[in-house]
Amino acid sequence: MFAWIVSDPWAYPALEVLHIVGIGLLIGNLVLFELRVWGVGAELPVGPLARLALRLSLLGFALIGASGLLMFAGQPDELLAAPVFLLKMGLVLLAGLNALWFHARGSLQRLDRTARLQTVVSMGLWLAVIICGRWIAYA
Repeated sequence: MFAWIVSDPWAYPALEVLHIVGIGLLIGNLVLFELRVWGVGAELPVGPLARLALRLSLLGFALIGASGLLMFAGQPDELLAAPVFLLKMGLVLLAGLNALWFHARGSLQRLDRTARLQTVVSMGLWLAVIICGRWIAYA
């Protein structure tokens, strides 16, 4: 049904562009916010910066999700057979759980050692997701 996505000369590349724009919004805003958790830009109020960064990160994640689902729909059998794709999805789940943990424990108000550790885990997971995403093309 969605095979046209991979056969159309414009569809898949356009989805990849949207995916990359989403990655930029997500990661760029996470880095900005996570640097603030580490004390960089301490003159910036945490609350307003966090609200802005979270909104833009969620917009990026929505772009990633929508474009990713359409790319997946174009070749589900191939992707489900690729262990690196399954690893990528597992890492996305872990990144989401880490974000939930960050907010559930009130890390935004604490900005303590655990909050900083959570930001390191977050960035490591998202970088691993990006690496796996690129690796899918070569697996």
